[in-house]
Amino acid sequence: MEFRQLGYSGLKVPVISYGTGTFGGANEFFKAWGSSDVKEATRLIDICLESGVNLFDTADIYSQGVSEEILGKAIEGRRNQVLISTKATFSMGDGPNDVGSSRYHLIEACEASLRRLGTDHIDIYHLHGFDALTPAEEVLSTLDTLVTSGKVRYIACSNFSGWHLMKSLSVSDRYGWARYVGHQVYYSLISREYEWELMPLGLDQKVGALIWSPLGWGRLTGKIRRGQPLPEQSRLHKTAEQGPPIDDEHLYKVVDALDEIAQETGKSVPQIALNWLLQRPTVSTVIIGARNEEQLRANLAATGWNLTAEQVAKLDKASEVKRIYPYWHQEQFVNRNPLPV
Repeated sequence: MEFRQLGYSGLKVPVISYGTGTFGGANEFFKAWGSSDVKEATRLIDICLESGVNLFDTADIYSQGVSEEILGKAIEGRRNQVLISTKATFSMGDGPNDVGSSRYHLIEACEASLRRLGTDHIDIYHLHGFDALTPAEEVLSTLDTLVTSGKVRYIACSNFSGWHLMKSLSVSDRYGWARYVGHQVYYSLISREYEWELMPLGLDQKVGALIWSPLGWGRLTGKIRRGQPLPEQSRLHKTAEQGPPIDDEHLYKVVDALDEIAQETGKSVPQIALNWLLQRPTVSTVIIGARNEEQLRANLAATGWNLTAEQVAKLDKASEVKRIYPYWHQEQFVNRNPLPV
């Protein structure tokens, strides 16, 4: 397994990590992802560790804490062999302070995650979203306190816009506080908006990307094709409306290109989609999910080989879309051929 540094830090993470949103299945939404119990979760983690994958990602809201509890039990006795990433910010109760990134909520959330995980520290602690109501100074000073206390090793964010992240980094720099070294983002062959602003920011500020839903919310599994009905077992039947939207024709265009390369390489559609991501700038790790051992082993096989430059170019072309403003305008400067607008 290849390891890369996470942004501007000394922490090395595997290029493939395992997302445990499939642990628990405590409600209908998460049941559509998966419902691994402790026994199955332990087996899946065994397979990951055998393959060199030692980073496991969860969040307090995954099945309302059940995912963290199962992960904690599944790694019992081998905490020193794994890296744990978890997240806070979204609602974990009905009270006015049970949501957000206030000092009150973050400290409560961190302590609760530590208890559920059965550990004394979290290796990578993410803000799951940007809280526009809490001052950035309060957020970053709280996270810095968690780092200096030893309860958190590194901090990261997730689902921030460019200005959210840049403002946060500037606050950390101003006061000498812990800095975000990672940004967990949605990025896939069918949704490349990350490249427009967040990727250049990541390159400039040395923030590593941790990719969530690398198969486009379950659309790049190889089971969805032009003119074919959605498979009965697809989680899209229950979760499509909550996930990122995608134009059907764009999806089919990308899948057509993936099918061509699958025939050339003998690799599966998801393996090719994951390998494409591993060759993108800023990407530190791609977070995969799996409902069972077969899916996990298949996804792990996305490493140890590389697409050719020609194959990458074919996928780039098939997945390209017209950028929104101001990014289409900025492309004129990149191409050094400005239009009179």
